[in-house]
Amino acid sequence: MLNVDLIIVRENTEDLYVGEEQSDGNVAVAIKRISREASLRVAHRAFELARRNGRQRMTVIHKANIMPLTDGLFRDCAREVARDYPEIIVDELLVDAAALKLAQAPEQFDMLLAPNLYGDILSDLAAAFGGGLGLAASLNLGDTAAIAEPVHGSAPDIAGKGVANPVAAMLSVSMLLRDWWQKPELAQKIEHAVQQTPAAGIATPDCAVPGVSTKVLTDAVLQRLAD
Repeated sequence: MLNVDLIIVRENTEDLYVGEEQSDGNVAVAIKRISREASLRVAHRAFELARRNGRQRMTVIHKANIMPLTDGLFRDCAREVARDYPEIIVDELLVDAAALKLAQAPEQFDMLLAPNLYGDILSDLAAAFGGGLGLAASLNLGDTAAIAEPVHGSAPDIAGKGVANPVAAMLSVSMLLRDWWQKPELAQKIEHAVQQTPAAGIATPDCAVPGVSTKVLTDAVLQRLAD
């Protein structure tokens, strides 16, 4: 059994996701925007999370060998911030090599710090080692606000069928409690209830066959929180 305990920190406001594209019908161009301000902000957030959670290693993901101006800027900002956290070991990986190593041996990683696009892809890959996207939690941490949401986003194809896995949403709330509201005891209580429920054989169809409904799993978690 793999011992995977991984945090992926992804910049979430720029990169190719700014959505600036143009095309003349023959050639299409997308703008990849990387700023020093956003790169420093996410690097500081990542290293603070590492320090607060007792993490020992940060792997910076980039493709600066091909894109020295954009990915190079992200990498250099991470290196700059890293100097303020001497207790944390910092290394770097090109994103394609990181994907291979993550698929081969995810337990070797502690934390990953990545630009928007790479972080999006690698977080979905990493979710496979936690049981799938239905269990993958995430938290958007800003300077003045935070938004908790599952990694998977919406799933309109199964809306109203009672088969959606609510665990990712629940664990996203626990992240909000721990890393935004600074209430680790409450976060741990939710995490314990969520972990004990599938251990008791109660899981939705994406994690068990035949599986229980969304409501049955949710009620089981709520009962454990009430105990």
